[in-house]
Amino acid sequence: MARPRSDDKRRRILEAAVRVFAKKGYFASRVSDVARRAGIADGTIYLYFRNKEDILVSLFDDVMKEHIARGREELRRVHGASAKLHAIATRHLRLLGENPDLAVVFQVELRQSTRFMERFTASWFKDYLELLTTAIDEGQKDGSLRAELPKKVLAKALFGALDEMVTSWMLGRRNYDLAELAAPVVELFLRGAQASQRAGASRPALRAVAGRGGR
Repeated sequence: MARPRSDDKRRRILEAAVRVFAKKGYFASRVSDVARRAGIADGTIYLYFRNKEDILVSLFDDVMKEHIARGREELRRVHGASAKLHAIATRHLRLLGENPDLAVVFQVELRQSTRFMERFTASWFKDYLELLTTAIDEGQKDGSLRAELPKKVLAKALFGALDEMVTSWMLGRRNYDLAELAAPVVELFLRGAQASQRAGASRPALRAVAGRGGR
């Protein structure tokens, strides 16, 4: 079933905004720049968005909503903590690796505003961490991951590693497949979090960390 023409135009505006914000920077861009890129009149944008900030917020929300929804759907078909973490990492890196302009907007433009970062942390980042912590919890319960390590710390550590891979790729030549880094990043993460007999000695201290907001 075809989408309504209004939805097509809204999507076209958002796609144009990604290109404009990536090339000119969010703060230097104007609504008229986005309209020109989308091939529509300036006033048409205001039928869909209140202002430039609303365009950016809507772009961010739309991408994350689809990314999280598809991630949850994919994880229902994957079994085991390791396989789930690999799937999440691959989806993360593929999403931005296949969309360089989107990577610039997410890695650079959004982070120049404390307000946008607060919005991200309070909303979608929480949902993204839930994907990671659910997989990590499964690994801790089946013994493949160390149970004494705080789930949120592990989730944030893996997100941070993936995030840095995207930033490094974006600032470099981008002449490699970003998604191919998912496997080594997750394998490094898993080896560091893997259960072992020697882990027991550090458990009391780690439980103290968990009590300060780790879990």
